[in-house]
Amino acid sequence: MDYFWAFLIGGIICVIGQILMDTTRLTAPRILVIFVVTGAVLQGLNLYQPLVDLAGTGATVPLPGFGYSLAKGAISGAKDGFLDAVMGGVKSTAAGVATAIAFGYVIALIFNPKSKR
Repeated sequence: MDYFWAFLIGGIICVIGQILMDTTRLTAPRILVIFVVTGAVLQGLNLYQPLVDLAGTGATVPLPGFGYSLAKGAISGAKDGFLDAVMGGVKSTAAGVATAIAFGYVIALIFNPKSKR
């Protein structure tokens, strides 16, 4: 059942993003920001954690999961002071950001990226 819930919740998040792209004039970067902020706000209200408990990586891998991780790290760091609140979000997402940068660099070396005009 874990795979089912991860696929279902992750798929629903992706479908919402696709619907926003198809039916509104929102650009992909704006939808990205909306998703990350939504994940952070939902975690701040303690509403995203039950979704993570149910779907696991189906809720943490999509973009709202990044906002969730930022907020969770900031909230746990806030117990130790302001600087720890700022650094908590950075520490909790550092591995994912570093991996994305590394893989993006390797892919750019392998393939010839072309900008759309």
